[in-house]
Amino acid sequence: MGMDEALDLRGLKCPLPALLAKKKLTQLPPDAVLTVLADDPMAVVDIPHMCHGEGHAVESVASRDGYSAFVLRVKSPA
Repeated sequence: MGMDEALDLRGLKCPLPALLAKKKLTQLPPDAVLTVLADDPMAVVDIPHMCHGEGHAVESVASRDGYSAFVLRVKSPA
């Protein structure tokens, strides 16, 4: 079972949410879950795009009151 982490990136503008989420994902062990909160409108495009490019999974994206919550899973070892 992976560890769960949270990253609150509300208030940051593109491209910072995707870049900081990418950095955090590289610091976590395989299969760890990272929940990212972001209120930049571009994050709903940038974060999933970054994950697919890096091989990480997007478990869910939920719209909250003024922000989005992304549940991301670190890629498994090859």
